Amino acid sequence: QVQLVESGGGLVQAGGSLRLSCAASRLAFSNRAMGWFRQAPGKEREFVAAISWSGNTFVADSVKGRCTISRDNAKNTVSLQMNSLKPEDTAVYYCASTYPSASYISHDYDYWGQGTRLTVSS
Repeated sequence: QVQLVESGGGLVQAGGSLRLSCAASRLAFSNRAMGWFRQAPGKEREFVAAISWSGNTFVADSVKGRCTISRDNAKNTVSLQMNSLKPEDTAVYYCASTYPSASYISHDYDYWGQGTRLTVSS
């Protein structure tokens, strides 16, 4: 079955940087859009960033200027580079896949990873 496996989470100090990665398997990766969502404790899951199959990117206002999403279709991976991290970035980050178009709506995504936890200390 389709697998999305996130990695790269951890504990980071405020102001630091981190790169999250998601490896996809058993998926027509190059034809699909990919997204990152996050869920903080006690809050709903929220959109972070998405990238279309062709490389067009979309980033939430809350992380704009601090986060960059990219993909490597040869390796079936999507990454989220996060800079100038803030304590409010603390959350479990999920990688997800949708077809055909990138979306900021979580219900549009049909495949999800298990998540990777990021904690930003102040």
